[in-house]
Amino acid sequence: MNVHNIMEEVVEQNVNELYDQIKKTKPSWFSCDCANCRLDTVSYVLNRIPPKYVVSGRGAAHSTQELSDTQLKADLDSLCLEGIRIVNSTKRPYHTQVKSGLAVTNSVPAFNFSIFTGTLMDGSNFEPISGADLLLKLNGKPAEMVDSSWSNPFTTRSSTKGTYSFMVKSIPAPKEGITQKFNFSLEVTAPNYSKTSFHFEVPVTSDAYTKTEIDSTFSLKLNDLLIFKDFIENPME
Repeated sequence: MNVHNIMEEVVEQNVNELYDQIKKTKPSWFSCDCANCRLDTVSYVLNRIPPKYVVSGRGAAHSTQELSDTQLKADLDSLCLEGIRIVNSTKRPYHTQVKSGLAVTNSVPAFNFSIFTGTLMDGSNFEPISGADLLLKLNGKPAEMVDSSWSNPFTTRSSTKGTYSFMVKSIPAPKEGITQKFNFSLEVTAPNYSKTSFHFEVPVTSDAYTKTEIDSTFSLKLNDLLIFKDFIENPME
């Protein structure tokens, strides 16, 4: 069985089309449209939208029909443009080099974290919530992201259906092969909802190197987060 996320092609096409359009007008903030910057933008968008998996031609046709929705395309274009702006404002020394696999900055052992992903929903009707801010903390302090293209706090939006994601910066380790537990918390703030905190623990085994780029297979799906409006009592408390 060959399972495929059809959003990869959709996002890649949208990103390339937008880069080509923006390149013609050359706004002041636009500085590069190399292959690596385009790939960074595609990764930025894919990590902020729900995937659409298909296993057959019929499934692909059905999903393509869904994606033809005008409002959905407008929301996706908006997110792609946001990614282009962020990538163009975040210049890294290697951004013009050809990427080949995972980048390793040095051979110093490190605790490399998975990409944390999840969904924020209303606890009463299980609808995704947009306009909420999620602050990820590590040991009680705001967790540092791998670079400025990852937001902390992260703001959910309607186009991503309550999906959020974080990529925490690697932490140096004494040596390779050490397993350590890291205590994280998510503080959620949303208009008309009670402020809520969620706690989770992640065991990580140190690698011999530091990962600096996205590996979509290296991710941790967190449990769905449910929050309740101010006047509704949380049955879980």
